[in-house]
Amino acid sequence: MSRSAFRNTPVVGVEDGSFQKGITPKALLAAVLFKGLKIESAQITKIIVDGLDATQKLVKTLRAWTFGAVILGGVSFAGFNVIDPTIVYEEFGKPVIIISRTKPDNKAVKRALQCHFEDWQIRWVVFEKLGLIHKVLVLVDKPPVYVETVGAPIKWAVQLIRALSVYSRSPEPIRTARLIARGLS
Repeated sequence: MSRSAFRNTPVVGVEDGSFQKGITPKALLAAVLFKGLKIESAQITKIIVDGLDATQKLVKTLRAWTFGAVILGGVSFAGFNVIDPTIVYEEFGKPVIIISRTKPDNKAVKRALQCHFEDWQIRWVVFEKLGLIHKVLVLVDKPPVYVETVGAPIKWAVQLIRALSVYSRSPEPIRTARLIARGLS
């Protein structure tokens, strides 16, 4: 597939806004639908800081759109309110790509969950279901990003990420969702 073919795939980027742990009870979750390099639609919802409602809220948001893939800016939002990419994939049958600007440290995540949450096992299951973490160079002379996929081969995900990364190593749907969520927080 050519770069322009990937750019014509409708893609949803998902990121959270800022919050202060112990002070802010809810954080913003922004979902932005892109077609090509243009914003088609955006939806903002609130999720509970360290809650368990992020997957359900994202699924509800996605039902309003037709899309070809979802790109998540990580798995944990609003602290440790995790989005389960396998549930999103099973619900819509569309690939879910998880992208991080720093290499995920799942051992540290598990320790943090065990120390701070009685229900840590519910949250940890999401991390256990994920596959290999792939180091991906998106732009020349920029640090890599780290990518996991559900429902798509890594080669396809890398081509999509590169096609949508114009101004930074983050694909435009993620970059824009982050700007909106943080700007409104």
